[in-house]
Amino acid sequence: MPLRSDAWYSGEDRNAYIHRAWMRRGVPGSAFEGRPQIAIANTASDLTPCNAHLGEVAASVRNGVYEAGGIPLELPVVSLGETQVRPTAMLWRNMAAMATEEMLRANPVDGVVLLGGCDKTIPSLLMAAASVDLPAVLVPGGPMLTGTFRGAPLGCGTHVWRLSEEVRAGTLSQEDFVTSESATIRSRGHCNTMGTASTMAALAEVLGTVIPGTAGIPAPDSRLLESSHAAGRLAVELVREERRPSDVLTTASFHNAIVALGAIGGSTNAVVHLLAIAGRLGIDLTLDDFDRIGSRVPLLADLLPSGRFLMEDLHRAGGLAAVMGEVRDLLDPAALTVTGRRYIEHLDDAAVWDREVIRPRAAPVLEEGGIAVLRGSLAPQGAVIKPAAASPHLLQHRGRAVVFDSIEDLHARLDDPDLDIDADSVMVLRGCGPQGYPGMPEVANMPLPTKLLEAGVRDVVRVCDGRMSGTAYGTVILHVAPESAAGGPLAKVRTGDWIELDVPGRRLSLDVPAAELAEREPSATAAAAYAAPTRGWEKLYIEHVLQADTGADLDFLVGATGDRVARESH
Repeated sequence: MPLRSDAWYSGEDRNAYIHRAWMRRGVPGSAFEGRPQIAIANTASDLTPCNAHLGEVAASVRNGVYEAGGIPLELPVVSLGETQVRPTAMLWRNMAAMATEEMLRANPVDGVVLLGGCDKTIPSLLMAAASVDLPAVLVPGGPMLTGTFRGAPLGCGTHVWRLSEEVRAGTLSQEDFVTSESATIRSRGHCNTMGTASTMAALAEVLGTVIPGTAGIPAPDSRLLESSHAAGRLAVELVREERRPSDVLTTASFHNAIVALGAIGGSTNAVVHLLAIAGRLGIDLTLDDFDRIGSRVPLLADLLPSGRFLMEDLHRAGGLAAVMGEVRDLLDPAALTVTGRRYIEHLDDAAVWDREVIRPRAAPVLEEGGIAVLRGSLAPQGAVIKPAAASPHLLQHRGRAVVFDSIEDLHARLDDPDLDIDADSVMVLRGCGPQGYPGMPEVANMPLPTKLLEAGVRDVVRVCDGRMSGTAYGTVILHVAPESAAGGPLAKVRTGDWIELDVPGRRLSLDVPAAELAEREPSATAAAAYAAPTRGWEKLYIEHVLQADTGADLDFLVGATGDRVARESH
């Protein structure tokens, strides 16, 4: 079987000599004689704490590749630390995907094992793999172990939001808040709630790009290394059988991922990531598909932020397969996995060991756990809400808008005692979309004003063109499209306008006559705060980024490009 890497290494001419000679460095000559060259695209970085352990994972992958007769080649790729990178890691998701794609295309590799964990690393790796279409398998880095504070479990992310609000409300001391800091992060691994990292690991498995049974294994668990070894072996098999991402990532697999998103109560961020991955393949996935397929799927995994338990509990209770076994009848049976078998075949032996953590269909956490897509005069191209994380009494609501023109404006006025706001108000934050910020930051779950917290209020309706953390909760309408910076109606909302939310009716409306709204000028204050870079990646990003309803990818990266051998330069 001819290998892609043969274009570099086969023959006796000067160029083949150069390619082999520079790669020898102790490697036997047989390395260049029909042995698949497997890249290990590693997002390990000390500045991406969730992925810091992936060097150990890579070592197990390397052993598996060698055992199967391949040659492992570690390839560090762009790593984005969700908690560390400013202004927001989402600004560089597309860049990380583009850089990984181009490095895979440019180098003499036949297949790749993708190592990711933190929120944007798995989406960017899958976007890259979809675009270059080399044989690929993903290994998620796994969630951290459960930490405890005052005898109770702490959910990474979710409890930060809750505890910080209690400090502002005066019900928790600043000293105790800081003390909880060291208990939150107990071990290596990503967030232990069903936040974006856990969601994307799970969806990557349901999409078929992960060896079934891997997603959700806690990062310190030795079984993760066992699975990593198997992924190395599988990568060699994928090359020899010419099984590519385009064979696995199909309309059927995206259908199943949307079902999974509802059943596990996954992050709203998965919407923009799945749309972007599908866009790289030319698959016609839309916002309406999320509502049509997934919005009425029962929420069965009782996990924070929508429920009570954490990822270590889910693994103990039977894992992702046990959840998906409960909704097997909703899945598309045609979807394949990297193993070459249909996804549903891997559910045959799934068992639930704890019915508190994984609920039966007859007694779900919530009857309809999926993402709801809203449209109306305030969101002509759509907006999303996670009903499972919202307050039931606010899912149908009419309230007076309190508008903030930027994140800075929010911070400056939030705790002003003269701020005219009450429990029925609708907080509106604009200038946070892909173009406006730029990068669509996780700020939609705005903190509540102190005056409301002191009055016992813990949730109000919030509307934003940005995103929110998958670990967050609240009645938050986000991803409003078009964003205010792109001329969306959000730019014309004024404090005092009435906003109507009807989640069952899938409607988000601004109660302002269309003629009056058409005559209004967009907020000049908001426009003055929009990003206006003059150089570098930010400038390129703003000029080419698409809106949230299509995945916020760059316009010139949409559509499958496939594999091609880089041109010879010697």
